[in-house]
Amino acid sequence: MELRQLEYFQMASRLRNITRAAERLRVSQPNITVAIKKLEAELGIQLFDRSQKQLSLTPEGAVFLNRVELALRNIQDAVLEVNDYKQLQKGTIKIGIPPMMGAYLFPKIFSSFQRRYSHLEIFMHEEGSMSIREQLERDELDFGIIIISGASSHLQLLPMTKDQIVCCVPEDSPLAQKKSISFNDIAEENIIMLKEGSFLRQTILGKMKEENVTPNIVLESNQVVTLKGLVASGVGIAFLLNMVVEDTPGVKAIPLADPISVDVGLAWKKDRYISKAAQSFIDFCKDLLKERKANSEK
Repeated sequence: MELRQLEYFQMASRLRNITRAAERLRVSQPNITVAIKKLEAELGIQLFDRSQKQLSLTPEGAVFLNRVELALRNIQDAVLEVNDYKQLQKGTIKIGIPPMMGAYLFPKIFSSFQRRYSHLEIFMHEEGSMSIREQLERDELDFGIIIISGASSHLQLLPMTKDQIVCCVPEDSPLAQKKSISFNDIAEENIIMLKEGSFLRQTILGKMKEENVTPNIVLESNQVVTLKGLVASGVGIAFLLNMVVEDTPGVKAIPLADPISVDVGLAWKKDRYISKAAQSFIDFCKDLLKERKANSEK
């Protein structure tokens, strides 16, 4: 039994698709298929039910996956710990950033961190907050700078700032004259929505459902600059965090009649070994918060 076989099996189980697993692992599809068949032959059991279009685990496969997940996580942590003992002057950090944080919050953090820890490398993965939470729990990322409101108890959280979801409308729209906006106010409006995996999308659609409002979604994008440009051009309205739309030409940000506040912060898996590289990033963020608090009290 090879470590590679277990990694292929784990990814295929998570994605329920051999092709997507091959793309994620950057190997050919036959490599994964052959590896899993060899694993099944060695174990003498069938790991997947292949009778359906989408892969699904057999009961035996589900039991095996639980053990494999734990074993692979322990191996990853062991490698990190050994590297720390070797006292290398380099390290890597994998961090997930939603588009809004990536464009408006993370650059300030990253530039300061890089100046202090130039020997460390950061690999940034851009995805929605909900998707990043899932990847943190699957040990695919070290950190996420995300909307942490309502996050899983399996994640350690470091709140960094609080913001409010606002409705973004064209400056020349009749809606721009309102002091606040309800979901009934925009029931007939075209909506430009963030894509699946976004906390804001899930929250707004949930609130609309509660109000029996059916959203008229005309476009979807995770590019914040594109969203704001479409709003300014009169294509539709959008829901974004207030910090990313302040002073945007052609766009008026209006609070919701029933305000929705969210906490933004750093998140990481509770039970994972924290490498020296990762700990340096946590300490840096804590120092940043202390400096911000000290400055605000002056």
